[in-house]
Amino acid sequence: MRQAVGRENSGLGAWRLTRLGFRLGGAFVLVGLLALALSAQPAYPSAPGGAQPRSTPASQRPAVLDKVGIDQHLNEQIPLELQFRDEAGKTVRLGDYFGSKPVILTPVYYDCPQLCNQVLQGFVTALRGIKFVPGEQFTVVTFSFDPKETPDLAARKKDAYLRSYGRPSAAAGWHFLTGDEASIKALTQAVGFRYVWDEETRQFAHISGIMLLTREGKLSRYFYGVEYAPRDLKLGVMEASEGKIGSLADQVMLLCYHYDPITGKYGIVIMSLIRIGGVLTLIGLAGLFLIFRFRNKGSAKMGYSHNAFAPLALIGLPFMPEQASSFAWEVDLMYLALVALTAAFF
Repeated sequence: MRQAVGRENSGLGAWRLTRLGFRLGGAFVLVGLLALALSAQPAYPSAPGGAQPRSTPASQRPAVLDKVGIDQHLNEQIPLELQFRDEAGKTVRLGDYFGSKPVILTPVYYDCPQLCNQVLQGFVTALRGIKFVPGEQFTVVTFSFDPKETPDLAARKKDAYLRSYGRPSAAAGWHFLTGDEASIKALTQAVGFRYVWDEETRQFAHISGIMLLTREGKLSRYFYGVEYAPRDLKLGVMEASEGKIGSLADQVMLLCYHYDPITGKYGIVIMSLIRIGGVLTLIGLAGLFLIFRFRNKGSAKMGYSHNAFAPLALIGLPFMPEQASSFAWEVDLMYLALVALTAAFF
């Protein structure tokens, strides 16, 4: 009696695990298909009558803004021989910060009244959202593109943002640099960062963004705006490290996301979701097949003439008859269709 109960409990446990795999697989496939459907929608809603939203007339755009921007130079090498001064006033080579870890480059100017502060504060917020710490998994180099700024100002900025970050150990991995005009021009041109001095406002006109580089000094990723998703920052660092940092779960997550250079963000890879769902679905189908293959009594009670196709009775389709023996070919066809649909996404 106890052996029979044990076998029954074992079978019930296997069945529950199988149903879990089957449901997870179906969920991944459905989410992937839903994301695929949403991605096919237009980026902007159509105006009444089918007209597209009007863009701002070029005449209303300040002329100075035509001279600023960020041009992506992905996979290009930056000049590591350039010399700058760190926050202590020491002359350093840009290459001193490369060689062992990915590097995040943040172009700002320290006396910027608004935008640069938002960039650095947004960066600090993103850093708080990940477990990686500057100096351990990656290095941060913040440099001023105003040649008039001094190491003293850089030191004050470093102290302020490290206090905002709240991790003192990051001091060794986050550097604030100043430099002469030649070095600044060479670096900003290498990374594609365009800015201009505006005499009318007595400020530098520029847009906001940060760059992520490999340990060899090649541009890997660009992130735009003043707010950076912690997930994007983490995935970018992992990619730039060529898989040398991050847990197994992080590496699996990286397979599901893809960097979009146009938006500067990571988006979910729809086909990867569907493939994962396909694998889980096949595992569920295989589990059901094996369970009912060796439990003839259970399949006989369901009235199936083919034990191999009995798992379909547990899917709960609304058109599944209680006595499926008279619908054997429909059941067989449905089973094969499910297997073919799943296999199609590999």
